[in-house]
Amino acid sequence: MRSDISPDHILQIGMGFWASRTLLSAVELGLFTELANGPKTGPQLEQALGLHPRATYDFLDALVSLGLLERQGDGPDGLYANTAATGAFLDRGSPDYIGGILEMAAARLFRFWADLTTALKTGRPQNEIKLSGRSMFASLYADPARLEQFMDAMSGVSMANFETFAQKFDFSPYHMLVDIGGATAQLSCFVAGHHPHMRCASYDLPVVQPIAERRISEAGLGDRVKAGSIDFFDDEFPASDIITMGMILHDWNLDAKKMLIAKAYRALPDGGAFVAIENIIDDERRRNVFGLLMSLNMLIEFGEAFDFTGADFRQWCLEAGFSRCEIMPLVGPASAAIAYK
Repeated sequence: MRSDISPDHILQIGMGFWASRTLLSAVELGLFTELANGPKTGPQLEQALGLHPRATYDFLDALVSLGLLERQGDGPDGLYANTAATGAFLDRGSPDYIGGILEMAAARLFRFWADLTTALKTGRPQNEIKLSGRSMFASLYADPARLEQFMDAMSGVSMANFETFAQKFDFSPYHMLVDIGGATAQLSCFVAGHHPHMRCASYDLPVVQPIAERRISEAGLGDRVKAGSIDFFDDEFPASDIITMGMILHDWNLDAKKMLIAKAYRALPDGGAFVAIENIIDDERRRNVFGLLMSLNMLIEFGEAFDFTGADFRQWCLEAGFSRCEIMPLVGPASAAIAYK
């Protein structure tokens, strides 16, 4: 074997599903939630989670080696505990829980990605539609329990980005925000919570509206945040100073993206802003690995759908009539792409 290069990076990526599936199983089992009450031994976790004795220590110590658990001591008396990060983000009782997206990955995406090669060759989705003939959204929206699980998953993964946007964007010239495809009204609630002068409205399909109304009530923001229903393909957008879409544009093909951008333009006054919060790919398509892989996930889920660069967004928005655009980095791979009318 050549001594000047190593296959380690190739092998780490190629076998990366080992580590991924180990983490996803830990989330499914509720391991990090179990440890939220304090460290436990291997035998205690074996009993609490229903693990087979053959699996216990390989599983737990693999998570230690991956930096997802801490351990004091060895063998049956060794105590396992959450790290600061897993305690904050993977305990289901934590307000910062992001495990919903990982639960969905375990239940759905992990198996669908096994057919990526087929998707690359056909350009066709590889999710539930292969078996049922129904799209992902049609399947989700037909099952209230699965729909709310999906909404919670999206809320968890979007939380930090939405709050960062609410804190960083200059809302002082504006008074009304409409969030299209707003799901649980999370973005609207963050904006209203940080900016007392703002009134917000979150619009999604009718089946989602009761979920959003409940979350708005829980946040105590019913006086300034409203939930409504919309079919954003058939209906025009309500007039507003700001139109936002969080993780919406990437779900659709180019024609649908341009149609939604045009509707946002028509709903805004001069000086208004259209904001798309997405995993915006860097213009050189070299650095935002998550954004590029998310675009492959859109292939798996929808076929023609794709994520996009800031330059793509700018081109589409200028074509629609917007005067200028900017990209505001948020958390990790996500950004707010902003177009001003």
